[in-house]
Amino acid sequence: MNWKRIAAPMAAIALLCGFSACGQTATAQESQQLKVVTTIFPAYDWVRELAQGEQPQLRLLLDDGVDLHSYQPTAQDMVDIANCDLFIYVGGQSEHWVDDVLEQTHNPDRVVVNLMEVLGDRVKEEEYVQGMEHTHDHEEEHDHEQEQGHEEEHEHEDDEHIWLSLQNAEILCKEISSQLQKLDKDNQQQYQQNTDAYLEKLNQLDEQYRQVVQNATGNTLIFADRFPFRYLVDDYGLDYYAAFSGCSAETEASFETVSFLASKVQELQVPAVLTIEGSNQKIAKTVVENAKSEGEEILTMDSLQSIGNKKIQEGVTYLSVMEQNLTVLEQALQGA
Repeated sequence: MNWKRIAAPMAAIALLCGFSACGQTATAQESQQLKVVTTIFPAYDWVRELAQGEQPQLRLLLDDGVDLHSYQPTAQDMVDIANCDLFIYVGGQSEHWVDDVLEQTHNPDRVVVNLMEVLGDRVKEEEYVQGMEHTHDHEEEHDHEQEQGHEEEHEHEDDEHIWLSLQNAEILCKEISSQLQKLDKDNQQQYQQNTDAYLEKLNQLDEQYRQVVQNATGNTLIFADRFPFRYLVDDYGLDYYAAFSGCSAETEASFETVSFLASKVQELQVPAVLTIEGSNQKIAKTVVENAKSEGEEILTMDSLQSIGNKKIQEGVTYLSVMEQNLTVLEQALQGA
């Protein structure tokens, strides 16, 4: 853990909390509003949809350009977490800082929702498939250990990208709605009506995904990038090859990985090579150039990890991004 980045905010939190307690001039309406803090955009948007008409004070911690895997809380972030009624976070390795913050900002009235705990057995371990960068390193290490007469035990890490499954989204929205209703009993009916309407939209989009996959001529995706979409492809029985796992910090692919992905593009005759949002597409372009075939596009699927206030103000929602991902998916599966 980066204690230097945590220590300064923790030292400032008492001072900031003092200001919030002594100098506050909030209106009566503001004091009655639920205060909700989320670490990621999908949870932020789910609360926004489920609480329509009730207008909670809603705060998204990961603002524009901040990635889940590198985020560290500021002093103000911790004050907001300390004072909120409901705190929602993913619960994966990238949010290792949360336990310390919750301990230091003790609030007996605060409700905390760990989304991965809500999903329980539905959480998957991060997967390494043939051709990934990690695969080469792992095989070399494994051979080395065998030469020494024993095998090294490798620690498995859970895949954090749980929100990229519409089926997971339904489960998580039900839990969030339940907590909102417990915290604001006077408006339970409104929350439930909003929840029922939103779950119907999730179910409709889930069915559209199923229809696209069922009607597609291909069944395999080629990602020349990190691959955070395992929950999505597992939901619909799709196969994939990728340069890196979803939480990988690597940005440069080896010759072996590029060659492997290029060979799969040629073998499967896929119409597109995929990247995630923010990619410079350098690896994807190299893969296409080495595929010895023609016509492959480079398309982008959005993992919803870098959406902040700017895009929120432009009207971006969880559903709108997942709908756009469906459009890209349909293109990538045609002719494959």
